[in-house]
Amino acid sequence: MLSYRHSFHAGNHADVIKHIVETLILQALKQKEKPFVYHDTHSGVGRYDLQDERAEKTGEYKEGIARIWAQSALPEGVQDYFDAVKAVNNSDSLRYYPGSPRIARAQIRPQDRMVLTELHPSDFPLLLQEFRSDRQVKIYKEDGFARLKASLPPKERRGLVLIDPPYELKHEYQDVVKAIKEAHKRWATGTYAIWYPVVYRDNIDMMLNGLEKQGIRKILQIELGVAPDSEERGMTASGMIVINPPWKLESQMADILPWLQSHIAPTHGHTTLRWVVPE
Repeated sequence: MLSYRHSFHAGNHADVIKHIVETLILQALKQKEKPFVYHDTHSGVGRYDLQDERAEKTGEYKEGIARIWAQSALPEGVQDYFDAVKAVNNSDSLRYYPGSPRIARAQIRPQDRMVLTELHPSDFPLLLQEFRSDRQVKIYKEDGFARLKASLPPKERRGLVLIDPPYELKHEYQDVVKAIKEAHKRWATGTYAIWYPVVYRDNIDMMLNGLEKQGIRKILQIELGVAPDSEERGMTASGMIVINPPWKLESQMADILPWLQSHIAPTHGHTTLRWVVPE
């Protein structure tokens, strides 16, 4: 099923939390000179036009990046994320929003590389165009989980795997657990960042329980909510489940999450920062 288009949701509150966490992990990897790989299982198109009819139709970015775009007093560690967003805009006006691959490209160094996968027939050509002639980026039109399995362990033995499927179907939550199980067997020391939407909390609990049962250590949950959980259709929160997080990530997000909540969801928002499985 390939009906999901991220262009309707680009720059929303879920993108903000996802891309801040992504940037912080990449910052940590850059603390050592040794090369690393960034592997993105569901890449999208790379950048999104917020004046596109799809983005304007939902207006989700207005409840996300637009609420913090003009802020000058930023928590420590967030500046690189802002710089990546500014880099795709030609002025101080917010017109474009970078997807996860473009966020990552702003961080990687000459010795690092990127692996991107995208199956959607409309999004794949746009992703190719976004990174044309970029020798540090390899792009596959393949199932993201199949390519991940085939690519591990990476030659660098260091890196980040970002997993953010659309979760259009309920089985995709279990697909994530299965993918992590297979990937962790091949590369137990890699950092895995799993994005999730809270539409029905039971699905998230099921995925977390599935990950716990794999016997994997060091699993950190980071969540930003914009509304109380509900039985009605609609995303009320989103977050990241990070396996093998950098040692500073917990303390960094302890400062960043309250700041995000105060600007994005000051009335009905909530945050979660906890170890699902400690070290």
